[in-house]
Amino acid sequence: MSNNYVLTTILACGLAMWLLKVVPFLLVKAVRLPSWLLQFLSFVPVAILTAIFVESLLIARPGAWPAINWPNVGASLPAILTAILTKSLLAVVVVGVLAMAVIRFMGWA
Repeated sequence: MSNNYVLTTILACGLAMWLLKVVPFLLVKAVRLPSWLLQFLSFVPVAILTAIFVESLLIARPGAWPAINWPNVGASLPAILTAILTKSLLAVVVVGVLAMAVIRFMGWA
């Protein structure tokens, strides 16, 4: 495989990704969206983050039910409590990282 082919592929993928991410924002700026659509779209980030969060709490096992990833559950509990108390994304991330660091340091992961 030639280096030019790889470079061209990377640049084409980068352009495609840029177009998929930037063009919708440019189009939405030019058009006034109905309030019901804006309200619906406001739930998208929460739904995506919830899906990522729940997926990290489970371990896929082919042919069986998923298992629980106990270290991630243990680290998520203080992070959830921090989210409820502070409503600060930075605090949640810091507490979650520190909780996982403590869990790994103690050898529980």
